Amino acid sequence: MSQIKSLFIILFLAFLASCSAENATEQDQTAAIDNSANSTESDNSIAGTVTSSNGPEAGVWVIAETHDLGTRFARIVVTDDQGRYVLPDMPDASFDIWVRGYGLVDSGKVSAAPGDSLELAAVLAPDAAAAAEYYPAGYWYSLLEIPEAEEFPGTGPTGNGISSRIEHQADYVRLVTNGGCIVCHQIGNKATRELPALFNGFDTSAAAWSRRIQSGQAGGFMTRTWTSMGIEHVSKMYGDWTDRIAAGELPPVPERPQGVERNVVITQWDWADPTAYLHDVVSTDRRNPTINGYGKLYGALEESADYLPVLDPVNHTIDQVPLTMMDPEAGPVGGPPLAESPYWGNETVWDSAANVHNPMIDQDGRVWITARVRNRENPAFCQEGSDHPSAQGYPTTAGGRQLGMYDPETGEYTHIDTCFGTHHLMFAEDEDNTLWTSGGGQVIGWLNTREYLETGDYEAAQGWTPFIIDTNGNGVRDDYVGPNDDPDATKDTQILPGFGFYAVNPAPDGSIWGSILGYPGGVARLVPGDNPAETALVEFYQPPLDENGDPIEGFSPRGGDVDRNGVMWTAMASGHMASFDRRLCQGPMNGPEATGQHCPEGWTFYTEPLPQFKNLDRPGSSEGSYFTWVDQHNTLGLGENTPINTGNQSGALLALHEGEFVRMSVPYPLGFYTKWMDGRIDDPDAGWKGRGIWATFSGRAPFHMETGEGTTSIVYHFQVRPDPLAK
Repeated sequence: MSQIKSLFIILFLAFLASCSAENATEQDQTAAIDNSANSTESDNSIAGTVTSSNGPEAGVWVIAETHDLGTRFARIVVTDDQGRYVLPDMPDASFDIWVRGYGLVDSGKVSAAPGDSLELAAVLAPDAAAAAEYYPAGYWYSLLEIPEAEEFPGTGPTGNGISSRIEHQADYVRLVTNGGCIVCHQIGNKATRELPALFNGFDTSAAAWSRRIQSGQAGGFMTRTWTSMGIEHVSKMYGDWTDRIAAGELPPVPERPQGVERNVVITQWDWADPTAYLHDVVSTDRRNPTINGYGKLYGALEESADYLPVLDPVNHTIDQVPLTMMDPEAGPVGGPPLAESPYWGNETVWDSAANVHNPMIDQDGRVWITARVRNRENPAFCQEGSDHPSAQGYPTTAGGRQLGMYDPETGEYTHIDTCFGTHHLMFAEDEDNTLWTSGGGQVIGWLNTREYLETGDYEAAQGWTPFIIDTNGNGVRDDYVGPNDDPDATKDTQILPGFGFYAVNPAPDGSIWGSILGYPGGVARLVPGDNPAETALVEFYQPPLDENGDPIEGFSPRGGDVDRNGVMWTAMASGHMASFDRRLCQGPMNGPEATGQHCPEGWTFYTEPLPQFKNLDRPGSSEGSYFTWVDQHNTLGLGENTPINTGNQSGALLALHEGEFVRMSVPYPLGFYTKWMDGRIDDPDAGWKGRGIWATFSGRAPFHMETGEGTTSIVYHFQVRPDPLAK
């Protein structure tokens, strides 16, 4: 017994020692975090704790904003589980600091400067309606009631009001997410879920909506979109949504940031001007994200203005690069307003001729853009009778947008005429630094930038080819039948994939991936071969459908990107992020059996973190992101090949990390909406501080953000630190 008692005492003492050591470790860790959060001596942080009448507030945002610098600057962090926060590396300025979070209303603003320790008082929302004012737009949009599945196919204006061209409920969902209005701006924010006073004179909210979509210079596009769906039916649907919200219906409650989401640091700068809207931003060379470290960023104003906005994020200053036209007679692409706007009246605020869409930086820091340089008719070297190799294979007659190049070293902007239309662009990893483009419609085009920079001859340096599928299955490109011709088992087949490649993504193996718009849409892989104008072949893969043509899960890709393993990732109108892994395909990928539905096993779907539409019983959510961008080189810090969706309805970037979405939410100003992002490593030895993801506000209506009229587009820098209090 004495031996057993002695053994028990020894084990008990060992247990106490273990507990003591564990407690000491926890105390050391807590002390380290406390020191990090509360010690602001000799650093430029602002730190403290957020508490309310309920005690410490975890997972809420602390916002710091100043107008003392060259442009408006803001930094936003999230509190830890004890309500503590650290705003790191604050520039020398006076800041307004306040607290925002789900379940709260904004606290009063408090002045502070770098080095201050600041205890902040959070304010609990007095009721559910006040709390809901801070919810992301997609939560409000999820209250929209989509027509029931049995109402499809539509029976037109003399039937159920839904266009007879819409055969599936899923296609209708596409047109209320990233295939329709959300392609240009967020819906569900305060500016869109309420009707402006300009439309108060209508008898019904449906009539007000029918008039509302005619407003401004985008009125024609919006009206055509709704007309294609059945404008009276759609107007009633949105009118009902507006009426229910006005009567007090509230959306589901979002979850506060958790886990890694509390480690996110967001920095903002204003740029551009209140009448301009951006599409994209570029910071570095996608292939080597250490290029242009700490350097200037460049934006692409779409049809709104003829300059590249420039941000210097180190000195907090902004600038502009003026854009010119090769043909000075080529006027603006936008017309006058279709009807009066509640924000701009009858003023024509967009006047761009260059119509820049997408920028990329090359290995030497030059900025390449898809830009209009002339009117639509192509020059003679593109057309029938030309001796250009690509024109001999497939002459082209017109194009809406070409290319431009800006060299920051010389300050010169150069026009590059192309025979193919351009939309997005991306460099391949080859010795020619080939610049591939989307937006050519019937063809895909490219520019050998090495040759062009050496010779200045854009005619010789470019090429294009139609989209040819190897339907006879012999592995090479042969004579082909046209897209509207009868099939011929001995020949290949040309396809016209709607917009052509929408996204264009050179993969490490030399293939070029793209997304195909529409319903059910798909992804495509082009293999250029030795002479792309004559040898390029395309493979096409649709998301899986059932025997009725309805989606089994996700449908209708929009923007997408490829990872280092050749896996294509894309944002779906169904409220999914999807991956397509060609390596999983079990059957033939060309020949007569390659119908588009021949590799369902290649698809995987991840539901985006928003509620599904109120009455839908199908997989997905009310999100429908615009684009998926893949962080191939771990510029964010969540690992290589991390796919990130633009989260347009979530007001967030949505990073898929270890199978779960990390919501990098932008709580202020409400209304964050981006179409693209770019990852840069400023200093590979600086840890989390030396890397991050850049994005810009890309909606057509910056004035829809909570800050209202006078708001400009914003540049956002997303960083992920190791813990919520790291400096």
